[in-house]
Amino acid sequence: MTDGGPRDAVAGLPCCLAVDVGGTKIAAGLVSHTGELIASDSIRTPRASDGDALFQVVADLVAICAGEASLRSCEIEVCGVGCGGPMSAGGESVSPLNIPAWRSFALRDRLAALPVLGAVPVFVDNDAKALALGEGWVGSARGLRSFLAMVVSTGVGGGIVLDGRMLEGSSGNAGHIGHVVVEPDGRRCGCGAKGCLEAEASGTAIEEITGHPASEAPREVVERAGTLVGRAVASVANLLDLRLALVGGSVALGFGLPFFVAAQREIDERCRLAHSRGCRVEPVGLGAAGPLVGAGAVGWRGIRRLGETAPGDPEVLCP
Repeated sequence: MTDGGPRDAVAGLPCCLAVDVGGTKIAAGLVSHTGELIASDSIRTPRASDGDALFQVVADLVAICAGEASLRSCEIEVCGVGCGGPMSAGGESVSPLNIPAWRSFALRDRLAALPVLGAVPVFVDNDAKALALGEGWVGSARGLRSFLAMVVSTGVGGGIVLDGRMLEGSSGNAGHIGHVVVEPDGRRCGCGAKGCLEAEASGTAIEEITGHPASEAPREVVERAGTLVGRAVASVANLLDLRLALVGGSVALGFGLPFFVAAQREIDERCRLAHSRGCRVEPVGLGAAGPLVGAGAVGWRGIRRLGETAPGDPEVLCP
């Protein structure tokens, strides 16, 4: 369990037990109502084919965090979860493309049934939408009413805040920028289409293309991934009148400056309308804490929607 700060500084505070489930790692932590990541733990996502076995890993991490909350005398008021998608409305069931063991898996109900969580409400949303909420709450998009947040990791996901509200869509799956086509007739994507950003620039795709982990990708592959991300961002910026894209995830952050320079170059080339010209792409402000702070934002937003407003909740989290 990694400490986020002195125990006596957070003793007795209400907290959200935050869970982030991705294709690379599973993490859990405690997030205060002001967006502080108090403590966290994580494990590499097992390549399990048994959905129940995979859930047990999540349950074990939740139990560890609940124990830490008890040691700190923190009151767990809610559980917030960011998970790869797609998923049904409200996160009732999840089918992450990069976690084959879970297909229509009842993640929310399974978590809610854990004795260690008692009767606290559980809220589930897409992990990239969660990141967008976190960045708008206490990250680099704080105070902005419109922006895009992206995860470029094992897969590629996105969350869009438009006019101060999270863009949800009819089933809660809005923002899947990983399935914007960037290479017509390109590689076959896990969704079944060809040329999706996820099929061309995700960690999984890069490993399949090069035969090596994305962390070992040569510069030309890094720059191509950045260019394709910039191409997708430009399409969204032109469509939705956006000026900022924040990009996180192990691949994007690991690639660093050459990736972001290539992405910005492509955006500058393709954002030529008055409302999109000058669109910027930047690394997420929350860094490695972003996924769990975002999951915490999902939880606190859920509480707000129930009418139990917690102090410090930002307006961008309003339903």
